[in-house]
Amino acid sequence: MASPITPSTGLGSGLAIGDIVTALVNSDKAAKQNQITTQTKLVTTKLSGIGTLKSALSAFQTLIKPTDGSTSKLTFAGYAATSSDATKVSVTSDNTAVPGTHSVTVNKLATSSSVATAAFSGSASTSAIPSGGNFTITQNGISKSYTIADGDTLASVVKQINADTKTTNISANIITDANGSRLVLGSSVTGAGSDITTTSDIAGMAIDGKTAVDTSDGTSAGYVGAKAIDANVTVDGFTITSASNTIDKNLGGVVLNLLPGSENTPLTVTVATNTDGLKTSLQSFLDSYNSVVKAITSVTKATVSDTADATTGSKVTAAPLTGDSMPRGILAALRNELVTTGASGSLSVLSQLGITTSQTDGTLSLDSTKFQAAIDKGLAGDIQQLFSGTGDGSNGLIARLNAAVTPYTQTGGILDTRTTSLNKQQNDLTDQQTALDLRVTNLTATLTAKYNAMDLIVGQLKASATSITSFFDSLNAQQS
Repeated sequence: MASPITPSTGLGSGLAIGDIVTALVNSDKAAKQNQITTQTKLVTTKLSGIGTLKSALSAFQTLIKPTDGSTSKLTFAGYAATSSDATKVSVTSDNTAVPGTHSVTVNKLATSSSVATAAFSGSASTSAIPSGGNFTITQNGISKSYTIADGDTLASVVKQINADTKTTNISANIITDANGSRLVLGSSVTGAGSDITTTSDIAGMAIDGKTAVDTSDGTSAGYVGAKAIDANVTVDGFTITSASNTIDKNLGGVVLNLLPGSENTPLTVTVATNTDGLKTSLQSFLDSYNSVVKAITSVTKATVSDTADATTGSKVTAAPLTGDSMPRGILAALRNELVTTGASGSLSVLSQLGITTSQTDGTLSLDSTKFQAAIDKGLAGDIQQLFSGTGDGSNGLIARLNAAVTPYTQTGGILDTRTTSLNKQQNDLTDQQTALDLRVTNLTATLTAKYNAMDLIVGQLKASATSITSFFDSLNAQQS
């Protein structure tokens, strides 16, 4: 059916029906439409402001959030370790390292186990295992069994074993020589006692791990080269053994990473003041903190213009969260931790390091001269303690700032709750707009139908009047 809405001028009445209907409908919807438009804009800008805050706080917390309950991604280590030959032994240190010089000699590197089965006839891809059966691999008391079917090849067995490498730490390969092809097993686990053994009811697949393989004998199976051994290192005259080539519990706060080719090469490990590392961490901390301060300012500070707004007549434009107490609460929580004394020590406030607060925008800055003076006074360890704390680290500035931010950033926290509420309001406004649009459509149709009906009646009356006038005109003409 054709639409009753006809915006053209009425044929009977001569009235601009379309314009009249539009004016009446617009008058009816104006108040509600203005309310919806204003509220939608307000909710949208608030959501944008919340998003800005959440992004800045998340970035800040990602930088400072403790990863093991006591340390953060920022390394506020007062002292750092260096190796005289990092190609032989590389070193790292944590917040427990203390100044000193240590002589280190690697006597032996920790090695892993490698074993080989007896040789089977054929190439790597065609070497068939004589019969099916069970094949069990054992290392450090942990076993993994595989079923070998009749007709399986070494290649298919390798595929089975390597599918479990991530959990077993054992990988398989095939080596082919004049005697045939052997299944060779290797491990990423090092240290004495980590030798691989195998048991099987298939001839040639069992390896006891006690005998070296005789590569000239195709029936021989055993370990390849040598059995797995521990690392052996001399530190300051003391002998240290380790199943791993990473030694992290024997030299306080320092981790030694033994690298290939390091045997019998004396070197020196030095732990000294970590001036550059501390300064880098401090600057990263300040930059991230300042980003939060700037984000809060951007969503709360109103702007003043020289010219008035055409709609409101105001020269002041509010920011998304102007007047909202939440951003101020975040800033207050952070600043409270900056001025609160946490871990005891010679340093209790940031100003002693040359960190000052701008009176104009609240950002922090580092005075390099004052920072160096603190380092020269031997306060590197105190800087570490100020930020990283003592004991479990909860009294350190980093942990306390993280605790202050968490109620806002955690799942279901203050920012999430606010976002959920605003999204609900936005959805409600969308529903209101849909309802208003439907009302406008229906009202337009109703008014148009009524005015069209009126126009039809007026047209009929005009036609009747014209007919009557014509009749009398004709009658008068006949009488004359």
